[in-house]
Amino acid sequence: MKVNLQNQLGLAPNPVAMISSGNMENSNIATIAWTGIINSEPMIVYVSIRPSRFSNEIIKKTREFVINLPDEKLVKVADFCGTKSGRDMDKFAVCNLTKRQGDKINSPLIVECPINLECKVMDIQKFDSHEMFIAEVVATHCDSQILAAKGEVDFAKANLLTFAGKKYFVGKTEVGVRGCGVKEG
Repeated sequence: MKVNLQNQLGLAPNPVAMISSGNMENSNIATIAWTGIINSEPMIVYVSIRPSRFSNEIIKKTREFVINLPDEKLVKVADFCGTKSGRDMDKFAVCNLTKRQGDKINSPLIVECPINLECKVMDIQKFDSHEMFIAEVVATHCDSQILAAKGEVDFAKANLLTFAGKKYFVGKTEVGVRGCGVKEG
């Protein structure tokens, strides 16, 4: 039997993303779970952020941001950055996070996050509760410790955070690869 949840669940789990914006002197971090891929080549992604958030204001001005993907070691920091406002504090300093200048944009990367995507805003779509920043990924950074032999990300090693039902999760076990449902035998 199915139970109607009145749209309270949505798509889940979602990746946890720590969005850094601004520049090396004045920056902010907002943790969000409304992000994803729109296109593969070129890589186009989105982040949806409420207009009342400080990061929304910064990204509108600079038209760039970094999607930093945290691992399980950063769950408390990610949660803190998603519940406190950067208008009131420097989250990099308070959370003892390391900034690194982006290669192609001015927004800083969060060094402690194993994966960082530098993004340039292409368009902004307004919705009732959020504004969606559509952006091209112009540079991708990955910790060498989570790379597999062929230079691909080993997501089992990465232990990236996901979010569902107001809880954080980490998937550590690989249970299949793309195409495993169509292979014979």
